[in-house]
Amino acid sequence: MCGIVGIVSNEQVNQNIYDSLLLLQHRGQDSTGIATMEGSVFHMRKSKGQVKEAYRTRDMRALKGNIGIGHVRYATSGAADREDEAQPFYVNAPYGIILVHNGNLTNTRELEKQLFNIDRRHTNSSSDTEMLLNILATEIQSQISGNSLAEEHIFSAVKSLHKRVEGSYAAIALISGHGLLAFRDPFGIRPLVLGKRSLNNGKNEWILASESLVLENNDFVFVRDVLPGEAVFISNEGEFYSMQCSNEPQLFPCSFEYVYLARPDSVMNGISVYEARLRMGDNLAKTIKKNISSGDVDVVMPIPDSSRPSAMQVARQLGVEYREGFFKNRYVGRTFIMPGQAQRKKSVRQKLNAMSSEFKGKNVLIVDDSIVRGTTSREIIQMAKVAGANKVIFTSAAPPIRFPHVYGINMPSKKELIAYNKSIKEIEANLLADQLVYQEIIDLEDSILNGSSLEHLDLSCFNGNYVTGKVTNEYLDWVESKYIS
Repeated sequence: MCGIVGIVSNEQVNQNIYDSLLLLQHRGQDSTGIATMEGSVFHMRKSKGQVKEAYRTRDMRALKGNIGIGHVRYATSGAADREDEAQPFYVNAPYGIILVHNGNLTNTRELEKQLFNIDRRHTNSSSDTEMLLNILATEIQSQISGNSLAEEHIFSAVKSLHKRVEGSYAAIALISGHGLLAFRDPFGIRPLVLGKRSLNNGKNEWILASESLVLENNDFVFVRDVLPGEAVFISNEGEFYSMQCSNEPQLFPCSFEYVYLARPDSVMNGISVYEARLRMGDNLAKTIKKNISSGDVDVVMPIPDSSRPSAMQVARQLGVEYREGFFKNRYVGRTFIMPGQAQRKKSVRQKLNAMSSEFKGKNVLIVDDSIVRGTTSREIIQMAKVAGANKVIFTSAAPPIRFPHVYGINMPSKKELIAYNKSIKEIEANLLADQLVYQEIIDLEDSILNGSSLEHLDLSCFNGNYVTGKVTNEYLDWVESKYIS
């Protein structure tokens, strides 16, 4: 999962890009990058680590230009610890293009052969983002008539790209001397929103970002979500163009955005993330009531922070006291994003501390947003028991994650998923919980879609239905073998 932003302004954009990436830091902590365009000249800085550590004053001064893009990354494709895997990526022809990407391509084996044997293009990393950039460059090159590049050429290139590329992608690119291009995959799996700021001189400034909170904090007005399959082009002068570039666009946004990844103060596809999480708590409470007597629970506690809205509603619906029993160290990264099991396990203890006064002698119901590998959950349950809990009931606001996620979230190996091929009772025993309750898939779907115009979700990690198709068992085995090696 990654966070991306692009801005077209009348002023220097370096500070606005930096501020936007700080707001998107929760979407990736492996690396970050900023690229700006000054006329037809690119300036770029990228580095491993977090935003606040990556850019010095001299770096910011060098990022000149009134158009720019930015990226924060955690690795789902390519190596997490290599700086050359950091985005943006650059190609020098045609014109010069720089691109950032959020998502995961699922036909990289075929694309790699096409790029080398047919397009005669070389990629210098294992990143699917570099592949996406080279395909875009190839398709733009094929559309150029003479020395001119018009918006219709760009949109035709994106149409051809959609036909070649499979998987999830929300991308923003700078085309040297021309402007900014953004596009979203035909299923709209990964988010991308558009904002505008009107100036006194009648001109507009534009922003595209992974989450709506970026728009609000930069004083842009939310315009709309970029549609699945749509491309948006904004010229150097701020002229706005858009076109639907897919023959069969369908909106299947990733359900895990609402469960865990997005900030609660964001709105995606017209749905408030915070309100969706409140409804997850309401629905989870119904399932808890079917399995547990309310008299068996003394307090309800969240695992901070993303499960807090759901936990509040669970406590309210059960009529049980809500308490904060875990103190969070905010200077440690999100444990779900940690690349290795050993590092993930170690970081749980560094990140959370259980306050004994809240646990001693109590039957505690803990609400987490999800259970992926189980490493974090098992550690938390043990922490609660060591702190003196009489009984620990562990609940998840998401259903069991039984299948790999191939669309941009770091769950490539089914063997690492604690729910893979296991019953609820087997998972309960593995976690050492006194009792375990999961959200039902139908209730998660209802929590997110409730009352909205959105009709579908990508629920592939819960039900194994991959919306883009062509995600076969052979492909999943290949991804797993690549991940394990």
